Amino acid sequence: MKENSYPSFEHLPMSLNAEDISKVLNISIGNAYNLLHREDFPTIHIGKRMIVPRDRFFEWMDHQIGA
Repeated sequence: MKENSYPSFEHLPMSLNAEDISKVLNISIGNAYNLLHREDFPTIHIGKRMIVPRDRFFEWMDHQIGA
């Protein structure tokens, strides 16, 4: 796993890819791709590329903890 290179959530890019998600959640890149393929995960498909808007990622995380 790669070390999180973002000092805070405000420094995350506006759209997150699998590598970003892997770093933020401290999970493997394979698990990040599994998330990107889940129906309840806010993935946007652009050609073969999969990204998640940062604000939708935070909303999804809040929903996971019932906030």
